[in-house]
Amino acid sequence: MDRYLSFIIALLAIQNYSFAAEVGMPQLDPKYWASQAFWLILVFTILYISIAKFYLPKIKNNLDNRENKIKDDLEDANKFKDLSESKLKEYEKILEDAKKEVIKIHVDSKNKLDRDIQIKKLAIEKEIEKEITKAQKDISELKKNSISDIQKISENITSNIIETISGDKLNESSIKAAVEEITKKNQSKYL
Repeated sequence: MDRYLSFIIALLAIQNYSFAAEVGMPQLDPKYWASQAFWLILVFTILYISIAKFYLPKIKNNLDNRENKIKDDLEDANKFKDLSESKLKEYEKILEDAKKEVIKIHVDSKNKLDRDIQIKKLAIEKEIEKEITKAQKDISELKKNSISDIQKISENITSNIIETISGDKLNESSIKAAVEEITKKNQSKYL
């Protein structure tokens, strides 16, 4: 209903020429409407063409460039992510190989050290055995040599004791024979 009322008022105004042109607004005078419509269409056409041909392509180009840049950045980020994951796997493999190598070196070193210790132990045991054999030989020789010395000392002591007790000096050959006989009997116990 408001439309009808507005339309009726507009028709009445046109018929009565009750436009504001008479009161000082010439742009509302109907005789200038054709030129105003021409300039309006011309200005809006130029504005439309300039926006459609110059500004919109630039804006669209910027938006496309931005979208392509974002896509490229995402692709690069994914590539770098894949690269970093592969490098991480490589690093973990190198680390695992290094651990295995350290364990191998440790075991090899331990085995070598054990062999060296065993070899040195055997060498020291052989040396000790030689020293023991040599000491036993020396002791045997000392025993053999000491028997003759003991016989001489025993002969002297025996002759001194007999001389002191009886006052007579006995024959040295008989004392020597008695000491030798006792020595021969007891020699197997000490040698």
